Amino acid sequence: MSLQTHIVATPDFMTKQFADSQAALKIYDSMTTNKRVFEPLQAGKIGMYVCGMTVYDYCHIGHARVMVAFDVVARWLRHVGYDVNYVRNITDIDDKIIARANENGETIGELTKRFTQAMHEDATALGCVSPDFEPRATDHIDEMLSMIETLEQKDHAYAASNGDVYYAVETFADYGKLSKRKLEDLQAGSRIDVDADKKNPFDFVLWKAAKVDEPQWPSNWGGGRPGWHIECSAMATKCLGNSFDIHGGGHDLQFPHHENEIAQSEAATGCTYANNWMHVGFINVDGEKMSKSLGNFFTIREVMEKFHPETIRFFILSSHYRSQVNFSDIALKEAHSGLSRIYQALKVAESVLESPIDAVSLKAAATQGSHIEDFIAAMNDDFNTPQAISVLFSLSKEINKLAREVGDQADHEQLLALAVTLKSLAGVLNIGQLNPTQFLQAQIGAAAEGQLSDTQIDDLIQQRLDAKANKDFARADQIRDELQNAGIELEDGKNGTTWRRT
Repeated sequence: MSLQTHIVATPDFMTKQFADSQAALKIYDSMTTNKRVFEPLQAGKIGMYVCGMTVYDYCHIGHARVMVAFDVVARWLRHVGYDVNYVRNITDIDDKIIARANENGETIGELTKRFTQAMHEDATALGCVSPDFEPRATDHIDEMLSMIETLEQKDHAYAASNGDVYYAVETFADYGKLSKRKLEDLQAGSRIDVDADKKNPFDFVLWKAAKVDEPQWPSNWGGGRPGWHIECSAMATKCLGNSFDIHGGGHDLQFPHHENEIAQSEAATGCTYANNWMHVGFINVDGEKMSKSLGNFFTIREVMEKFHPETIRFFILSSHYRSQVNFSDIALKEAHSGLSRIYQALKVAESVLESPIDAVSLKAAATQGSHIEDFIAAMNDDFNTPQAISVLFSLSKEINKLAREVGDQADHEQLLALAVTLKSLAGVLNIGQLNPTQFLQAQIGAAAEGQLSDTQIDDLIQQRLDAKANKDFARADQIRDELQNAGIELEDGKNGTTWRRT
């Protein structure tokens, strides 16, 4: 069950409030280690580059966090009126890809095509909008070679006796400025094996000489293939220019990958590479770093067998993107419970109003301004999704309270206003847009095994109603307990009994 991946329409009554908030947007910049007012290089337009996946295996839950985090960034920037050019690359050639293809007995093209498709399926399931451009490394070899040639001409690169071409880190005075590491300190504490072909142990490869039976491209230095770091520098520059607004990725990429990107790009162009650096925090599993060797490595697909994809998205949004997060079944269950609160409130409102909630129909006169202002303030504070979700919880609580007390037409209008505001604001995060009953009653993958079917639940509810009609309240209570023990929560209302899975 996938989420809709388009940008949810903003109701007219919110559009101006969102647009007026542009000037208040603050983003934490990893380079300056400060949260600062965001100022785009070009008024109204934003270029954003995010380091994407190396497509040799299924995406894991850490990849999901990066996908969702920058999906929300792109959505919010667009909601406040920016024209966003969102670029996320695909690495489709590197050592791991070559090794896996050989191991599987398939071509590199077959392997990368299969896992690129799987990545797209996972991203769609998580409700992520597609990037505007998704450049592949193998389509930009010429741009990489051109940048390497420029670096060599400017004495920032050199060809070694082994046929590789290296970047000379000592030629870039600002090396280490992103990660706040000084080259002399790195050298002093280095345990890197001495490589006779390098001038400095921290010099990194720009071009790898071809090995037997490996893919290769012709170059001035002989047949070979690009190093990993040069790929992003070349593709980002091709898609967004010498300088752009936001560069993002996982925290683990800050050093050496992003550090090396800066050194290459700024040495080649003489321009500031990215104006803002954003890094997504690590995901630990039950308190330990996720690792295949520890047996706590989970792909997105494995997690979706147990939990609704929107629950996974909500789990990710429930923590600030820069924070370290602990992943566990308990955390996912808590996320499902939290998301269910929002859907339950929408379901209650629809029941009382006897119509679906249309998130774009409400006129400005009926809006709930303070909630919108609080939501905007949260999102403009470095995309503080946990605080934004707390606004959604507040709205949900008010909806439930008013639904119990609703009386005259004014109350109905107020309830509609609250419900539409809730659904609209939730839509900014691309949550809460499914049919409430379908979400609350959904059976997911392997978790569905052994669960009561919808028909079985409906039959038991009818037996309970019959028992109550016959004044057999002990049997009615027994059925309710049976359902509760099976993870089914009943809600008795004026329109009958409804249920949801807990």
